[in-house]
Amino acid sequence: MLSRCHHATMLRTRQHHLTHPNPIHVTRVFFSSSSDDRSVGKSSKKSSFVRSVSAGLPDWIEHWSRDSFKKVGYGLALSVPALAMADYPACTLGLACGTAVYWAVGLNDIKQTNQTIRRNFPVLGNMRYLLEMIRPEIRQYFVEGDNEAVPFSRAQRTIVYERSKGIDCAMPFGTRRDVQAVGFEWVNHSMYPTKLGEQRVIIGQHNNNTTQPYSASLLNISAMSYGALSDRAILALSSGAKLGNFYHNTGEGSMSRFHKEGGGSLVWNIGTGYFGCGGFANDGSRVFDPDLFEENAQYAKMIEIKLSQGAKPAHGGMLPKEKITREIADARNLPWPVTHDCISPSRHSAFSNPYELCEFIHTLRTLSKGKPIGMKLCMGHPEEFAALVRAFVETGEAPDFITIDGTEGGTGAAPPEFSNNIGMPLSFGLSYAHAMLVGVGLRDPVDKSQSKVTLIGSGKVISGFSMYRTFALGADVCNAARSFLFSLGCIQALKCNTNTCPTGITTQNPELTWGLDPASKQVRVANFHRETVKACIEIMEASGINSWSELRPHHVGIRVAMGKVKTYDEVFEHLKVSKGELLEGTGPQILLDLYNQKY
Repeated sequence: MLSRCHHATMLRTRQHHLTHPNPIHVTRVFFSSSSDDRSVGKSSKKSSFVRSVSAGLPDWIEHWSRDSFKKVGYGLALSVPALAMADYPACTLGLACGTAVYWAVGLNDIKQTNQTIRRNFPVLGNMRYLLEMIRPEIRQYFVEGDNEAVPFSRAQRTIVYERSKGIDCAMPFGTRRDVQAVGFEWVNHSMYPTKLGEQRVIIGQHNNNTTQPYSASLLNISAMSYGALSDRAILALSSGAKLGNFYHNTGEGSMSRFHKEGGGSLVWNIGTGYFGCGGFANDGSRVFDPDLFEENAQYAKMIEIKLSQGAKPAHGGMLPKEKITREIADARNLPWPVTHDCISPSRHSAFSNPYELCEFIHTLRTLSKGKPIGMKLCMGHPEEFAALVRAFVETGEAPDFITIDGTEGGTGAAPPEFSNNIGMPLSFGLSYAHAMLVGVGLRDPVDKSQSKVTLIGSGKVISGFSMYRTFALGADVCNAARSFLFSLGCIQALKCNTNTCPTGITTQNPELTWGLDPASKQVRVANFHRETVKACIEIMEASGINSWSELRPHHVGIRVAMGKVKTYDEVFEHLKVSKGELLEGTGPQILLDLYNQKY
């Protein structure tokens, strides 16, 4: 009777856990009694026992221990002379060597104190770390789906590889996308397509103080520093930019001789370390040097002040002294030999508020003899950007271009919290910047070619459509970083911060960089650029527009719910602003509140 009660109780308990909304895992309790026992007295000797349920592992793995290791080791050791007596010399030697390795690994596992798994499960425990080490490769080649973006999907990478190599990347048998899924985006095409020629954007043409405007391609290489990238990677990118007639942003590591040797148009990125245009103050901090800036500005087509980047907004950087070569030290104006890590602070020392930033823009434009001056940022506090725009209006010193970097950008290694949770995505940051600049009259929403401030968008731009959607959100030009790394041969090994990049792109190890041939890779860089821009222009033609400057938010649709779709101007309602409205005290309330807020 007691046995039946126990059985019934356990059934009810099991059903409760299976049906409970938040089930928990418990140790199962099994009650055992003889079927012939009917009395409590007889069952008292065989009352019950508790047994842990295996976590899905074979029992021999759970039962492996230091004693098991020794028993197997002794068995292997005794097998060596037995095999020798059987006159199998080759097998004997192999077994002897294997036994020696077995004991060496196992005894070292027991002796070390850093990893509990290895101490408790000698030899066998190493399998856990081996599998963990090769897990990314196993997932990428055998588990990952074609459209799983981690961070770029197999399908996206394949497009880059094929275009870089000059292979036709036409898709047979229709789309693989779920067009009914929430978030699916598409282009609203026209019944009357147009025919467009080459599309270029003139940066700085509407600023009287900018006497050397620059004609930019629709797609360019985003900021990646020499130091983060190898010398051969920099040379290949710069050479490819020259072949394709587009610009190459130097990143905050300044202009190295490899940038200059490539011959591409350079955008000089000036970060908080003022590399190539600054030196050390008495307290060890980095400060701006006007004379050094003026000397080096001759090599750049445009200058970009880096306020923040999408990969790690408001976070400084550090290049370990072990990675700093003589060439890197020369490019960054660091003393050689280097005795300290190269530190980039989280903020600039040359300015501390919007008005001082406007003065800095004026200084750089003067020292560079009228070259376009811009800035790069990942959108954070909207009210800070609104205060910056108000300073542009009040001082009359606006930048020639602003690069908006989405938080999805990723060429800078950073703490996971900064990569995953800080900064606005490109779609929000870019659309907000465009709307605010339109509201104060610095941009034209109808004909963007008449805008005083050019907008550049960057953040996972990899295809013609990703360029198109970025233009629809307000950009005039697109920058891409990782896409061009794929054209160099990047396999997304995710080892960019370890100095062990197998493709020689993000490493300073000469044994690895040797395999990257700039002469052949520069052609692939130019091929990818040409075919991707061509694809974007073909989409523009399908939209029925006559120029990149006519691309508007209503050209892109997005599914926001099952049975409900909207265009970008309906999703991002702050884009419904007319030129100069904020100066008149009208326009979308959210923009008015931010613009009128005292900073």
